[in-house]
Amino acid sequence: MSTESGAPGRPVLADLAVGDVVGTRTVDVGRARLVRYAGASGDFNPIHWNDAFAAEVGLPGVIAHGMFTMGAAVALVEDWAGDPGAVVDYQTRFTRPVPVPNPGVATLEVTGTVGAIDAEAGTVRVDLTVTFEGARVLGKSQAVVRL
Repeated sequence: MSTESGAPGRPVLADLAVGDVVGTRTVDVGRARLVRYAGASGDFNPIHWNDAFAAEVGLPGVIAHGMFTMGAAVALVEDWAGDPGAVVDYQTRFTRPVPVPNPGVATLEVTGTVGAIDAEAGTVRVDLTVTFEGARVLGKSQAVVRL
């Protein structure tokens, strides 16, 4: 389940300013979602489904796929832009794992903020803050959007 707030419709470059919040979203990640993602991505690493294995390699338990977390975060930008194809560049660093309890969910908090505007290129850089339990799980998470 996701919840969000943000401006409806396609954004207009001239109406944006550095520091504007483009939206917020929460993403609940449960074990069933990890199983579906593993099937879609082909990433069946046991750290994403086997508690004993995850503990053996020093993790706090089963963790969400990094690429899942990355994709869930940029979805906020895609929705704000009104077109996933408008995202012309996306980069991030994985800084912390997201442990997913069983039973229960891990809740990611995502906020997108305008970090830079290039009027000549017609692009805006959206900086994403992605946290779990108050700690950042993605670092330097930035999406460039052509408007």
